Amino acid sequence: MSIFSYFRSQKKPSSASVAKERLQIIVAHERNKREQPEYIEKMQQEILAVIRKYVEIDDEQVKVNLDNNDECSILELNVTLPE
Repeated sequence: MSIFSYFRSQKKPSSASVAKERLQIIVAHERNKREQPEYIEKMQQEILAVIRKYVEIDDEQVKVNLDNNDECSILELNVTLPE
């Protein structure tokens, strides 16, 4: 097997597989929302409102994660700020 055949064998993922992956992410995100307390969504929106008061950000620049442990819940917001 030559080195060129190695590079030719790699194909771009089909649009169907990309769409399936995106849908799985959306379903997981929505499932996570149902399990969290009602105030978490409001708290998240208020935190983002404060950040937007000082810096212009898009929703795509925000990653939200809620971790539930036996002892506590952790709300993690990762915001990519412009330079």
